[in-house]
Amino acid sequence: MNQKTLRIIVVSVTACLLTLFAGEAAGQCSICTKTASQLGDGPAKALNGAILYLAGAPLAIMGYIGWRWWKTEKQFNAAAKQTKTDA
Repeated sequence: MNQKTLRIIVVSVTACLLTLFAGEAAGQCSICTKTASQLGDGPAKALNGAILYLAGAPLAIMGYIGWRWWKTEKQFNAAAKQTKTDA
């Protein structure tokens, strides 16, 4: 099994597990939990969903920046390796 196939399998399994357990996620701090418990079950679930939704954008931005950094670093290292072999 090559590196690319293994990476695809790991990412797929991770995505499946995250999808399965997404309903169990709770994004509330203790103050929000107390406020949500006073609102009732429906608004509490909506508040929790909104908190998780709002957390998604910064996490996606950080993930994109990390991915671009990794990709650029990989290209830089490949160029440096090629320069060393040419010299």
